[in-house]
Amino acid sequence: MEDVRRQQAESWGADQLGWPEDFVSDAIGSDASFRRYFRLSHEGRTVVVMDAPPEIEKLDAFIDIGQRLERAGLHVPDQLHVNHEQGFLLLEDLGQRPYHLVLNADTAATLFDDALGALITMQTYADPRGLPEYDPAMLLREVSLFPDWFLNRHWQVEPTDEELDAWDSICATLVRWALDQPRVFCHRDYMPRNLMLADPNPGIIDFQGAVLGPISYDPVCLFRDAFLSWPQEQVDTWLENYRQRARAAGLPVPESAGLWRRTCDFMAVQRHLKVIGIFARIHYRDGKSGYLEDTPRFFAYLEQAIERNPELLELGRLIAAWQHRRQLD
Repeated sequence: MEDVRRQQAESWGADQLGWPEDFVSDAIGSDASFRRYFRLSHEGRTVVVMDAPPEIEKLDAFIDIGQRLERAGLHVPDQLHVNHEQGFLLLEDLGQRPYHLVLNADTAATLFDDALGALITMQTYADPRGLPEYDPAMLLREVSLFPDWFLNRHWQVEPTDEELDAWDSICATLVRWALDQPRVFCHRDYMPRNLMLADPNPGIIDFQGAVLGPISYDPVCLFRDAFLSWPQEQVDTWLENYRQRARAAGLPVPESAGLWRRTCDFMAVQRHLKVIGIFARIHYRDGKSGYLEDTPRFFAYLEQAIERNPELLELGRLIAAWQHRRQLD
């Protein structure tokens, strides 16, 4: 089937630059939204066209947040041209080397050092005024993706009334830990896939979902990732390194390393449950099947947090019971 919107986006982008029709276009790997990206090339120059269907993906948030991050001194794609009516945005090309493709045992120290520096700059200087708040309703709506899409749709499990009561209690605990934290500018998807190896490093993308949120959220995203796993001891070390650097920069992180570790664990559990639900949703609703293959990574993360936080033992019992009753297609 002919992809008319893609052709429209490509032609619009080339027209903005005065390029002839012999430009080359390649699709860039899509994310978990309905946005699409195409890399246009001509005579050694490349740019990126974002296709954001206006009825479902507004450009305003991307443009606004990108400008806030740029004013804070962070490296985000330059916004070259915009067409609000059609939902097209022409962007600087930050290259083809996202962190998750170049991270390994040899590069991790340097790359994560740069990523933490950018994160602390973002939390310190990016303007959070007017951002949506990561309030109880949003936190609960996100964590509810797990029972709604993964448990009910993927595992085909119907929780009992007693299990639902226990689940509600767990959710209340997770929300309380999130709300008890200081709130800062929160990218909300600050993970290696959204950081580009660039100069200056890193280039930051996929920031349109930024909120005023818990200070531990983005550090947790960075180190407990959807596509890369690190030993728990190494993650704890990196998170503690962030805490010390953030504290030196004047950010309101806990003075206690132990409290910080627990804070990160509870924040991570909320995110892990949300992400598992999202992966199931985009599989069944959007037809993007590859994401479900990464759910075992998140169940491993959950197991680690449950093992060292007694308040989460009930969550472990629920998952074990539901896993026992699961029925996969």
